[in-house]
Amino acid sequence: MYKAISCFVFGLICCLSLKAQNTEPAFDVQHYRFAIQLTDANDTIKGQAKVRIKFLKDVGSLQLDLVKQKDAAADSGSNAGSEHVRNNKKAGLAGKGMLVSSVTEDDKAVTFTQDVETLDIKTDAKANSTHSYTIIYQGIPADGLIISTNKFGHRTFFGDNWPNRAHNWLPCVDYPVDKAQVDFVVTAPDHYGVVANGLKVEETVLPNHYKLTHWKETAQLPTKVMVIGVADFAIDHPGDANGVPVYTYVFPENKEVGFKNYAVATQILPFYMKNVGPYAYKKLANVQSKTIFGGMENAGAIFYFENSTTTKGIEELMAHEIAHQWFGDAASERNFGHVWLSEGFATYMTNLYLESKYGPDTLKKREAEDRLTVFSFEKRRYTPIVDTLVKSNYMQLLNANSYQKGGWVLHMLRRKLGDEAFWKGIRAYYAKYNGGNAYTSGLQKIMEQASGKDLKQFFQQWLYTTGHPDLGIKWKYNAGIVEVTVTQNQDTLYELPLEIAIGNEQHTISLKDRITVMQFKTSAKPTEIKADPNVNLLATFAVAEGN
Repeated sequence: MYKAISCFVFGLICCLSLKAQNTEPAFDVQHYRFAIQLTDANDTIKGQAKVRIKFLKDVGSLQLDLVKQKDAAADSGSNAGSEHVRNNKKAGLAGKGMLVSSVTEDDKAVTFTQDVETLDIKTDAKANSTHSYTIIYQGIPADGLIISTNKFGHRTFFGDNWPNRAHNWLPCVDYPVDKAQVDFVVTAPDHYGVVANGLKVEETVLPNHYKLTHWKETAQLPTKVMVIGVADFAIDHPGDANGVPVYTYVFPENKEVGFKNYAVATQILPFYMKNVGPYAYKKLANVQSKTIFGGMENAGAIFYFENSTTTKGIEELMAHEIAHQWFGDAASERNFGHVWLSEGFATYMTNLYLESKYGPDTLKKREAEDRLTVFSFEKRRYTPIVDTLVKSNYMQLLNANSYQKGGWVLHMLRRKLGDEAFWKGIRAYYAKYNGGNAYTSGLQKIMEQASGKDLKQFFQQWLYTTGHPDLGIKWKYNAGIVEVTVTQNQDTLYELPLEIAIGNEQHTISLKDRITVMQFKTSAKPTEIKADPNVNLLATFAVAEGN
């Protein structure tokens, strides 16, 4: 996603510690069916969730993530509940949350309890068995499903689940490692259009000016990219990309400009299909929405911020979100500490798409800008890209480390391996983890196999080490020889290639020691020496002529 995050979210409900992330899983969700009833009369949603689960161990109970209605939490009298209530009052969320009225299996009542953020279902399940549970609930979402009005004053409903906000309105395992198929069956006033993941398999007119719309997604998704969008839409079909239909959903008032500008998606999608692998979903809908982000990569139904239809950066924004369909959606990180496998990939794939369309100078310019962003962020927060110390407030991982620095790692990896091996590895990585989840170590192994190179040092220094190389470069000329002395000023030594330009000639210096001295023949004293002329190294440089 793009990081246009409102201040509303940072102080809200994302500081969560979900049981699903902290222990070895006892079960694996196979399928969700969420039947959601919406109304214009109020913000209360009525839900029926059917969850099919395969058990990996013998268990006596299972826990799904679901934020409990505040008043019910207060009645529990627990310290955790009281803290939740205090937080809700501070955020203006009193009375919001979901209250479960029943849980059944094969029409038989099942005992359950609700905690602040957990639905505990009593069950006697054996390893390798499959059970289906139906959960009836209702409430006003505290977050996750944004019920509001758009800039034209019209009522809208938009799912906005990243990172773990889905359980504000859906009973689920709200963590990326548990992926499942999903159906959304939305009952809403008939003046609304409804879009969601997958393909629309049913649209039925109901009494009293209501309509039922059923969307079905057969690919495996993490909850962070499961969504519905319900609004008054103007819809366009600008074309197909290698057989995949591309749709535009915009507010009617932005119909003309939205249809024109969103159509660039038909040019972007084929680039990733050609270079990375098959598109994982049966359609791509690009949707003007109320997401808190600049763009949110919901699988097959990308949501963009309200003013995206007229933004000058729409092609860049769309290239980023469409890249996520491969990286983050289909091939997902196993936990949020490795979110660069989503955001870093989307950042660099965007740069590669723009390079392919506008030329190598565009790539250089963008990498130079991204490099400055990385260094600026580092002054505020000094952490490695793979940041496993963050256990709850995952919004803080939407930073320059995950985006621009992650993209820079891929840029340097591409230069290290060469284009052929790089793309071979990228395609192999996607093929292996499409529909699944990866750690950074999985990417390393595949890139080593693709290139035949040992990448342990490369991955260690760029992904697990804080900071960056700070290179002091001094040079002197004497009798046709330029002597260059490079000093690594940072605490941790890196192994890396430093490109320098002496006049019209370019040379590469391999660095691994604190101080490296190299000599180069030249026909005349150079006027200057340029470090990293091709913008291929994430480092700071101080070049000076010495004695």
